[in-house]
Amino acid sequence: MSDPTEARRTAHRRVYEGKVLSLDVDEVEEPGGVKATREVVRHAGSVATLAVDDRGRALLVRQFRYAVGQAVWELPAGRRDGGEAPEAGARRELIEETGVVAAHMELLAEFFTTPGFCDERMWLFRASGLTLGIAQPEADERIEMRWFTPAEVDAALADGTVREGKTLVALLMEQRRRD
Repeated sequence: MSDPTEARRTAHRRVYEGKVLSLDVDEVEEPGGVKATREVVRHAGSVATLAVDDRGRALLVRQFRYAVGQAVWELPAGRRDGGEAPEAGARRELIEETGVVAAHMELLAEFFTTPGFCDERMWLFRASGLTLGIAQPEADERIEMRWFTPAEVDAALADGTVREGKTLVALLMEQRRRD
């Protein structure tokens, strides 16, 4: 291997393919000649939106997340549908989960959620110029919505009310923007 930042795959096996993700098990030779088995979750990518109204309030949703066994406060978010553009997906998810339509969308960040074992890429947007409408959740979604004032956001960050990664990133970015 000539590039010290690349790994060479020597064997590949797809062990699971589902609606949301796939799981690959690869044998690789990494920089320095290290040979390893890597289990990699493959994901189509996701989008999330921090909706901020003209009073500076942030819109969060709360829903039960089976994987962690509890209801979690988080941004409206979801996976991209097929080849959907990130902004289009973020707008779609915002409307589905909250009924909110945004006049303006600003890309805040694009990042890997958990690069140690997953290739999921997330696009995080900030929405403004909001118009309230009627939510259109999927059949299995039970979503509670709440507007958080800047002081409530600060408290939620400080006391652990918000514990979900993309939401922490977005709220801290918004807090920095306010300061």
